[in-house]
Amino acid sequence: MVYLACLALAMASLSAFCFLRNLSLYRRPGQTARHSSLPISVLIPARNEALNIAGVLTSVLANTNVQFEVVVANDHSEDDTAAIVRSFAEQDPRVRLISNPPLPEGWNGKQHACHCLARAATNSILCFIDADVRLAPNALATLSGLMLQCEAALISGIPRQITKSWLEKLQIPLIHFILLGYLPIDRMRASTDPAYAAGCGQLFVARKDSYERCGGHAAIRSTMHDGIKLPAAFRKAGFKTDLFDATEVASVRMYAGAREVWAGLSKNATEGMATAKLLPLFTTFLFAGHVLPFVLLPIALASHQLAASLIASAAVALSLLPRVLGILRFDQPVSSAVLHPVGVALLLVIQWVALCRKWMGKAPSWRGRSYPQQSSNAVV
Repeated sequence: MVYLACLALAMASLSAFCFLRNLSLYRRPGQTARHSSLPISVLIPARNEALNIAGVLTSVLANTNVQFEVVVANDHSEDDTAAIVRSFAEQDPRVRLISNPPLPEGWNGKQHACHCLARAATNSILCFIDADVRLAPNALATLSGLMLQCEAALISGIPRQITKSWLEKLQIPLIHFILLGYLPIDRMRASTDPAYAAGCGQLFVARKDSYERCGGHAAIRSTMHDGIKLPAAFRKAGFKTDLFDATEVASVRMYAGAREVWAGLSKNATEGMATAKLLPLFTTFLFAGHVLPFVLLPIALASHQLAASLIASAAVALSLLPRVLGILRFDQPVSSAVLHPVGVALLLVIQWVALCRKWMGKAPSWRGRSYPQQSSNAVV
């Protein structure tokens, strides 16, 4: 029991100390980043987004103190997405609608839409956002200014995550926990190694010249996980990428309901954590550090094992520390921290189910499209 408690403490300590270190490095853009003359192109891929597109366009067009255009790619929508965008374009010349050509073989739908958007953009800074993202009125000036100040060719941040259903609250806050708990941001900034590639597909800002030189979305055409693969493509080409805290500049409800959460986290799992090499490692770290302490503590207390109880208590405290900090820093729901071990256990189940489905040859699907399993997930 003591040995198991020591293992749990070691694994919980690893993520807690990494999270604490990263909080000071994962910074919100400062006030000085909000004064920029660099024009920016806001690029929005949209497939059946009639419920979201008016909201995102309204939030973008409310931005001030920066020159910008908004280009929306209608990706063969079967609803009123295109009509809604046209109504905005008729009222505001900054809005343009383009229609995607048929999806070429070997391309993921979102990557193809973003590729077409980048080709249509006229400004030197590209800002890719999903249709469910809502920008703050100072967001574009802040992001454009941040690109002026930083050395990176691509930056990304996690918007404030809005969660409503029970599975959203259990799973979505783990995005910050996994990112800050296991990625050494200082090492990421010191190199262009693709192994440190990280980002959030909901919000990317890139220099257009660097985007074109590394191949952009064409370099990751088959992937469903642009959050990792796009930064990896930039890094493979020798460009730096960086992360920033986007809590104040953008917000998003990523998935609406439990069904979408499961499908959304599963669709790109095998290109992230759920690989044959990484998942056993992550299972060890996450289960030992964030599930095992909560199992051991009541057992140790019930059996009156003082040493094991003390060690397991410390492991529980360190396991919960990043979640408490996440509540304070990222406006996360309290219930997500209270049920932290349940959320972590369920995350591992989703990852293992996704990996098993891949082994069984079952193709992932999203937005009404199915994508055959790729023989390789490498950036091309």
